[in-house]
Amino acid sequence: MEEYQEFFRIGQYTDAEAMTGCTVILCEDGVTGGVSVRGGSPNTRDTDALKSENNRKFVHGVTLSGGSAFGLAANAGVVDFLEENKIGRDMGITFVPNVVGASLFDLRIGRSDVRPNYQAGRKACEAAFDKQLFQAGNYGAGTGCSVGTINGAKNAMKGGIGLHTMRHGNLWVTAVIAVNAVGDVFDEELGRIIAGARKAGDAKIGFSEELFLEYYQNEEALFDGNTVIGCVMTNATFPKAKMNKLADISHNGIARAIRPSHTTYDGDTLFVLGANQIEASFEAVSILAVEAVRQAIVKGTKAAETYQDYLGYQDI
Repeated sequence: MEEYQEFFRIGQYTDAEAMTGCTVILCEDGVTGGVSVRGGSPNTRDTDALKSENNRKFVHGVTLSGGSAFGLAANAGVVDFLEENKIGRDMGITFVPNVVGASLFDLRIGRSDVRPNYQAGRKACEAAFDKQLFQAGNYGAGTGCSVGTINGAKNAMKGGIGLHTMRHGNLWVTAVIAVNAVGDVFDEELGRIIAGARKAGDAKIGFSEELFLEYYQNEEALFDGNTVIGCVMTNATFPKAKMNKLADISHNGIARAIRPSHTTYDGDTLFVLGANQIEASFEAVSILAVEAVRQAIVKGTKAAETYQDYLGYQDI
């Protein structure tokens, strides 16, 4: 059992026919939350409540979904599931769960008319409570992910969802990231691009930055509809303001793995959840968080399987 499972439950709903899905991270007792939105085209739910100056003290769930703006509907299923299980703020008359979320654009892959909905959110919660094993690649929010879409679907590759845990002594940080970037994925350990934009008839991959420069006077040519979204969990103890700063710094993991990152066409969003179990320096947690995000991106990309024109890493 991984360390995060003592405090967090992760569940996934996958529609392999429509090629979409959602991933939930649940914390029954409530944890301190933070968020950072760096992409230029985000789809999010309730992120304002996580601002340091606002009153939201605890978070009970995070929903990561496909379906673009439509996929945010999965959040409602998560909220109702938690209420029925008496998880949330006890208001006397009912329990009100604090659930935040973000969605990514996957409508060009599979069926565009099927998106994660209320029932998808509930099913992901049920999977989390049934202790579903996390699956990387074409599962949950990673089902319809793609990367390197700047040169069109026929020259893109398959993205996916990944999880990675970093440890040091009693401190741990776990990242769950759905990789759906307009750019390419770079693996520092291999020292090369492992997935991204291709050119017809060229065996090389990783043309995204080159194409961005080529289109510098013609933004309409860019292939939009992307986004990297995820959640970072830790057992460290920080106030809300520090959690928001940690969320901001965790984006460095995206910057190290995606080229280019945080573009106008991505809605890159990271949530951070702290279980408040041990004391640790902010710098130590930051180092682990950045590396956990980077490696989760690489793992999710390597686990992704080919779907139609979207070639997976193993087939390259």
